[in-house]
Parts: sequence; C-alpha cells; structure tokens
Amino acid sequence: MQTGNLEIGRYARHLALPEVGYAGQSRLQAAQVLVIGAGGLGSPAALYLAAAGVGRLGIADHDAVELSNLQRQILHGTPDIGRPKTASATAALQRLNPAIEVVPHHLQVSADNALELIRPYDLVVDGTDNFTTRYLVNDACVLLAKPNIYGSIFRFEGQASVFAPHLGGPCYRCLYPEPPPPGTAPNCSEAGVLGVLPGLIGVVQATEAIKLILGLGTSLLGRLLLYHALDMQFRELKVRRDPACPLCGEPPTITHLMAIPNSCGTPAHPDEVTVQDMQQALANPALGIQVLDVREADEYAQFHVPGVPLVPLSELPARLAELNPAQPYYLHCKGGVRSLKAVQLLQQAGFKSVKSVRGGILAYAAEIDPKLLPK
Repeated sequence: MQTGNLEIGRYARHLALPEVGYAGQSRLQAAQVLVIGAGGLGSPAALYLAAAGVGRLGIADHDAVELSNLQRQILHGTPDIGRPKTASATAALQRLNPAIEVVPHHLQVSADNALELIRPYDLVVDGTDNFTTRYLVNDACVLLAKPNIYGSIFRFEGQASVFAPHLGGPCYRCLYPEPPPPGTAPNCSEAGVLGVLPGLIGVVQATEAIKLILGLGTSLLGRLLLYHALDMQFRELKVRRDPACPLCGEPPTITHLMAIPNSCGTPAHPDEVTVQDMQQALANPALGIQVLDVREADEYAQFHVPGVPLVPLSELPARLAELNPAQPYYLHCKGGVRSLKAVQLLQQAGFKSVKSVRGGILAYAAEIDPKLLPK
C-alpha cells in the first residue's frame, strides 16, 4: 500500500481498526472486484468498494443512463443521461478515489464472454436485474471457483447472499435450480422498486465483498438475508448446498456455460418480429415496410436508428391520419412493451399489417449495431 500522507489520511479510519490496519488495507488495494450491473445495486456497491480502496474495480454494463434510472442509480446524474453507464460510473468512481483503477466493460454479459470477463477478478458482485444474466453470472462463477456476492430487489423487498461452492456453500442454482420459463417473470423494467431499497442491499453486497477480501467476520455463505422495507424487518434463511444441484452437485450435469433464455417480459407474441427482421426492412426499401420509433421525444434525442422517424405512443391517437392503414409497419420502443401497445392501437384503428420489434432499440443495439448507443 502507498504510505504517503494522502493515502494514510484517506484510509485513516480503516487503519485505526486493529482488524484491518495496514495489512488489511494492503489486501484491499491488491484486490480485484468485478461489479456486474451499474444500476440500482451496482451503484452503492461500487461506490463503497471504491471508497474502501479496492485496487482494481471492474464495472460491466451495456446500457445507457436514462432519466428513470436516477431515482435509485446514484452513480449517475442528470448530465449523464444518454451516456453509457460504464462511462458515467467510471468518472464518478475516479472522482471519489483517483488512487484506484476502474476498468469499464461496456458489454452485455453472454455465454460467449462471461468466463473471459470474470476470470481476471477475485470475486464478483452481482448487481444484475434479470434472470438471464443472473444465471450466467452464477454459472460462470462456479465454473471459475469465484465467490458470487448476490443481491436482488423487487418492489419493497430485497435479498442478499454469498454463493461459493468452492468455499463449502451453495450456488444460486441450489436455491433456484432453473430459470423461470420465458415470459413468466414480471417485466424487469416495469415491475417497480422503491428507490432507496437497492441502496441498502447494494451496501450489504459491498460489506460481504470487503469481509471476504479481509477474511473477517461471518459471511452470508449458506445464508439468505431477506429484507422488507415497509415493515423494516430482516429475516434469514439457511441455504445448504444441494447434492442434486445441476451445477455444483455430485456429479454436475452442467459442465460448461450455456445460453439462458430470457424470463422477463411477455412471451413470444404473434404480432412481434425480431431485430433482424427490422434490419432487413431498413436495408431493403423494396420490401415496403416502414419502421417507426414510438418512444418519447427526449429518448429519441438521446439516440435513435438513423432514418427511422419518431411517432411517440403518447401522440399516436392524434396522428393516425399521418399513417397509411394499407402500409406495413414495424414499430419499436426501448424494450418492446410500448410498441406492442402501439400495435394494438393501430390494429383497433383498422391497420392490417403492424408488428412490434421484440426487445426494442436496446436489442437492436446489442445484436445489430453496438455503436448506436451514445459514447
């Protein structure tokens, strides 16, 4: 650890703790922690890990900052709207502690990149908000023998635990062996959450990460912490390693990383097309399909697909006369929810060939044009 006055002053309260001291602070400085998700959970977790002096802090996220994020994602501010969360988070963490290294990973975690992403780090803080990424992170951590600091939030309730079969505890699949079937989980962007809730759970995750690095206390390994904000109650459940677990059981049936189906949102809909279909329509005007963006004007101003006009869902009933009922349309929004509502509205108005783009512009950016999101 650097021993200059600045660093001694920064970590003075840690150094005053006999359980931490110079040796412990040096371990924090040597540690490498990956926070996956720079949102509600990742924000407080990353801030406190940076403040604690974790030497190398990775931040993985593929999304951009939106106005609706700011109610709970405290890494970001109003001037960051439209900016990649990894860029906003990196700037905020380096302002807080310029002595650490912050490594942005602007990507969507997938079966193709999860192992490579996680391998260099000592442990992972899972700040994800969907089952697809949560299972990928869990599976990769088990295969790589990395501790997985788990947290999740929903409305007024939160959970936290430490999953690490190589340390004698369970993995996430010991608790939930398989993801929910596609379309059965609440839509991840519309379920709602009390803004302060991820602050508490994210700080619990940061605490567990620091304890593991320092080798202090009793971790949440084998324990699931449950928190209900409205009652201000904490409960705890014992979670044991399942010998029949498909991932860490004896013998395991999952031996390599596999793609996980998306459980959030609505199931496949007959009025949906893929982002590949949208790209075909844009690349081949001869098909005669018009693509429309039904997000709001402020979203469109942040980023949009070149050549795709804006007709916000909120204005659509008053602008029906601008559209041709005989024209085929593909409609997209952010994630595919509002565009399905727009399809229903147009169908009720007599439009015969109208489809919603599944996954919206975020799926289009992830699968077709990663450069679309603002830098």
